[in-house]
Amino acid sequence: MSLTPPPDPYASPNPVGPTPGDPAFATAVPGRTRTGTGAGAAIVVLIAAAGLVALLVAGYLAVALGASVVAVGTLVALVPLAIVLFAVRWIDRWEPEPRWALWLAFLWGAAVSVAIALIVDLGVQLFAAFSSPDGATADEALQAVVQAPIVEELAKGVGVLLIFLLARSHFDGPVDGLVYGATVAAGFAFTENILYFGVALIEGGAGELGTTFIIRGLFSPFAHVLFTACTGVTIGFAARRGRGAGVVAWFLVGLVAAILLHAFWNGSLAFADAFALYFTVQVPIFIAAIVVTVLLRREEQRVTRRRLTEYAAAGWFSQDEVDGLSTWPGRRAALAWARAQQPPRTEQVRRFIADATRLAFTRNIIATGRADVGRHADERALLEAVARDRRAISG
Repeated sequence: MSLTPPPDPYASPNPVGPTPGDPAFATAVPGRTRTGTGAGAAIVVLIAAAGLVALLVAGYLAVALGASVVAVGTLVALVPLAIVLFAVRWIDRWEPEPRWALWLAFLWGAAVSVAIALIVDLGVQLFAAFSSPDGATADEALQAVVQAPIVEELAKGVGVLLIFLLARSHFDGPVDGLVYGATVAAGFAFTENILYFGVALIEGGAGELGTTFIIRGLFSPFAHVLFTACTGVTIGFAARRGRGAGVVAWFLVGLVAAILLHAFWNGSLAFADAFALYFTVQVPIFIAAIVVTVLLRREEQRVTRRRLTEYAAAGWFSQDEVDGLSTWPGRRAALAWARAQQPPRTEQVRRFIADATRLAFTRNIIATGRADVGRHADERALLEAVARDRRAISG
């Protein structure tokens, strides 16, 4: 007997198909959520291409600044990068995104987006030089307030949109969009910081480097994250509502918000009292972003409990499992139990938590009428995975 999960496993008190205790689970074919062959090949090509672009960008920085300066700038830039990635990790704890997708996001931001910005900047400088009789350069303030926000946010936003298109089964809502947008932005800020720190070291020595580090690394490490998060979150809302042409509209809405916020930030540095605006405007915006993030994370927990409770009513989970999977105390207790076993079963329990959470979000899309055929295949694969995880835990 093969496993055939029902299209709606909680539509009746008795689920159609095998329940967790059914021997059919023992012969189920292992499965995970899909990534099509074409999409998988595109992902491999994109990661390889982004890695190659990263080498080219590193070579450009080494030639422009000097290898030793780039080395120092990189070491200093690791500090704000660690701060941002720690925050992203905290946001992503409930339903972690796949490592390959996060690597693609980071490389896109650190290499591809930076390369696009550098090429456009070079083009603007050449155009200004050849179009002006006295060979004047482009206006720096105009570049900071208009060119940089448009080019940089478009380059970063396209990366988030590509991840959505290539990894739809891993892009379930606004928190996922926030995570991918923040990771792209973290990569971009990392490379940009290397450039800024290197220039500061060359022009003003250690003192200028220290000042630049305080401003960029400690006062505003989340600036780019805040901008690109607008694009990521709106794509996440599109993923929650459905797919199609609407995704492009949501992407454009988020992109415009990201550009305006970026332009406002750069404009405050160029034309206003940056110190006063930082505490009266930027800090409140940052606090509001934290509040929104916390609320989105809580919504993830509510979705998990609601959908797993529906599965439990059909016999796929026990109520104790639902409690252990849908709350932080429950997850901590489950992991503590796993660590106390001989041999420890921590990885098995982590996998069970991850698969059950993905199952809940997949079911949420199906139950709200926004699923395609692939989502039903995802549900079947995840039901099989949950059963397999349960067997592994029980030994």
